[in-house]
Amino acid sequence: MSYPLQTGVLAALLALGAPIAAQTSEEMPGASVEGLLSVAKANNPDYASMRFEAQAAAERVEPAGALMDPKFRIEWMDITKMGEQSPTLWPSDVGSTKYTLMQDLPWFGKRELKRDIAQFEAQSSEGKALGAWSELAARIKTAQAQRYYLHGNEKLTQEILDLMAQLEQVAQSRYAGGLAAQQDVIRSQVEQTNMRNELVMIESERLQVDARLNALLARPAQAPLARPNGLRMTPAAALLDTAKLEQRVRSRNPQLFSEEARIQAAEKSRDLSYKNRYPDFTLAISPTQVDSRIKEWSLMLEVNIPLQQNSRRAMEREAEAMVSAAHARKEAAANQVLAELAQNLAGMEAARRTGALATSSLLPQADLSFSSALASYENGKLDFAALLDAQRQIRQARQSQLKAQFEAQMRLAEIEKLLGEDL
Repeated sequence: MSYPLQTGVLAALLALGAPIAAQTSEEMPGASVEGLLSVAKANNPDYASMRFEAQAAAERVEPAGALMDPKFRIEWMDITKMGEQSPTLWPSDVGSTKYTLMQDLPWFGKRELKRDIAQFEAQSSEGKALGAWSELAARIKTAQAQRYYLHGNEKLTQEILDLMAQLEQVAQSRYAGGLAAQQDVIRSQVEQTNMRNELVMIESERLQVDARLNALLARPAQAPLARPNGLRMTPAAALLDTAKLEQRVRSRNPQLFSEEARIQAAEKSRDLSYKNRYPDFTLAISPTQVDSRIKEWSLMLEVNIPLQQNSRRAMEREAEAMVSAAHARKEAAANQVLAELAQNLAGMEAARRTGALATSSLLPQADLSFSSALASYENGKLDFAALLDAQRQIRQARQSQLKAQFEAQMRLAEIEKLLGEDL
């Protein structure tokens, strides 16, 4: 087979395999946060339960303001016709038959208030559902950032292990030439064993994070996840202005939205309690049948008398207390949310500065220090322990860079949870 033919066959196989690989990548979540969020929104049962509860609350609005079902009553009078016949219920054969159609009618405005209360309670449930999604999304974003950190740390540890294998060869060469002690070789081997142990620990932690993430996605714990393809871009400093973010949190935070709806529902409940000072009505119309004809028509109006004033005053005081409690609850929630916002903004700024220092100063300095230490060791001017310290400095610098990236992503996820939306 000629080389051009081999190249053509290889190209054809790659062309056939590319769609399969792409399809597998699409079917396996984990490469990006967006894909994970899409799967969670469709499958997570906790979020689904909150959505269904919000839907159920919305369906309560219409019946809350509806009239009570009318009632129908039939009365058979003198079913034996003064004892002249056997008892019967046939309307034309009794003395008279009275038909009554009744409808309960609340005092003016009560129905509207009940509908408003149900509406605000539905909004509160909607806010809880939004809050559940924000919490779920933050956990997924944090887990994905942790996966990226662990994959990066695993790669870094493997690189350091390979470097230690090279240093062992250098130490063995010097030891064979009588220029270094056998202890140098042993130290490099011990360091490699430590690296392998750390790789085992990293793999274990990565599997645990994958299991937690699969649980959030409603997938089997052992289900495979694609390797993270990168981190989300952190927002520019202009988008992290504290005053502007506080305004957005006050207007869009799901918890505060829910608490505001509860305040509105409590105020409408208070108004309804004052409306209960006024009576409700029952209106009825009653035709009376004698033999086979309607002989009489009656109209009835029934009014309940609100005499239990002490009980009603207690309910009014209860409603006023509930309004005050709702306001206090929202204020407490706002204080907590704003405090969390300030903490996460400070943490994100610290992570940004730490990452910048690691990238611009610490890592170049560690690389330069290691190169110098390696050259000095090869020339017999430095012992192996100092060379190991220089190698550890490189690793610490790169780990500091990875940790700063993870910390920034975690803080970003918390800030977006508080906002109820992405930055």
